[in-house]
Amino acid sequence: MHIGVLTHNYPRFAGDFSGVFVEALCQEFAVQGHAVTVWTPYDPAFARPLSGPVNLRLYRYAWPASLHRLGYMRSMQSDLALRLDSYLLSPAFFAAGIATVLREARQRRPDVLHAHWLLPNGFIGAVAGRRLGIPLVVSVPGSDAQVAGKNPLFRSMARFAFRQAGLLTANSESLRDSVIALGADPAKFDMIIYGTDPAVLRPDTTGIEALAAELGIAPGTVILLGVGRMVYKKGFDVLVRALAEPPLAQREVVAVMVGQGDQWAEWQTLGAALGVAHRLRWVGTVPKDRIGVYYNLADALVMPAVSHPADGLNVCVLDAMSCAKPVVGSNVAGNPLAVVDGVTGLLVQEQDALALAVALARLVDDPALRRRMGAGGRARIEQELGWPHLARRYVDHFARLQEKNVTAKGAKSRAENER
Repeated sequence: MHIGVLTHNYPRFAGDFSGVFVEALCQEFAVQGHAVTVWTPYDPAFARPLSGPVNLRLYRYAWPASLHRLGYMRSMQSDLALRLDSYLLSPAFFAAGIATVLREARQRRPDVLHAHWLLPNGFIGAVAGRRLGIPLVVSVPGSDAQVAGKNPLFRSMARFAFRQAGLLTANSESLRDSVIALGADPAKFDMIIYGTDPAVLRPDTTGIEALAAELGIAPGTVILLGVGRMVYKKGFDVLVRALAEPPLAQREVVAVMVGQGDQWAEWQTLGAALGVAHRLRWVGTVPKDRIGVYYNLADALVMPAVSHPADGLNVCVLDAMSCAKPVVGSNVAGNPLAVVDGVTGLLVQEQDALALAVALARLVDDPALRRRMGAGGRARIEQELGWPHLARRYVDHFARLQEKNVTAKGAKSRAENER
């Protein structure tokens, strides 16, 4: 099968985190014997081979090159609204994407188009799929649902993509519901998360003592890890507040925060105001080939995501589970799709700093429980939530849509011949 993929986030260089889950899924498709072509916008930061098991196609939409500012985790302000330059550049972006995909898909003839993010890629895929008679699958990772409801034009574009898609996927119930509210058919949905590779991220103590020393963390300290963009929907301010709550205030705990974003400085200021700045390590962006050491350093991952704005399951949850770490998360944003409460981690009410502190204190005080939950998480990745399993679920859907498409074309051809 030839799978055509549309995205505006894809790793541009070694260690780039932009769209790593899209790349991982595409690579797994290739491992399973499928041809894969990825269409993504050009960015000046690209410094990687474009050919290989996954064929990467870049399209330009602005001149000079420095005006390529869309995608690659730069298009939105706090994941709540598009930045001004996103609005200004979007018409050229859509036009170039549609023209390129139409031209090249006509030549390459993929059996299915898989668009990640409803806008822009779902719409681009819908235009190309309708024109060329190629089935379309649209996956909704998060902020696209927020964008699609911003104005009548975006809603109209999203609804066109809904109508064209033979399958819609989401990685949280709140994302699915937010898209259904925009007009999507609930019957088209399957809840398929973005996964992780258990062969790449696994329990490994290499380098963790050196990293702890580098971060100034004393031996015996329980290390909590937060990974993700520092934007409101990730809820990391709740973790900062939890450190000041009585259940954690007197315990030897340090939270290591990996990632950057619009709320990075705001949450550092919050930590200082609450008197817990000394128990936080804000390390910023960590290269992809280095992140495994951080997961293995941690005693637990914390993912306190919130439901407004809607978010999907964060890949860091799966990555931590793959490294046999328990996860303490909120009961929204896809966390319940991966975390089995009391078995692989603990789930608490969203935006409740005290409840989060109580759950974390339970793990801080019980190393055996941490090990048991971590082992349970690793087993779940190996048996159900790793990329090999998830890719096969997609391929099964693709094959069904391909067969349905071939049958429909055959019926149409016979009808025309009988006229």
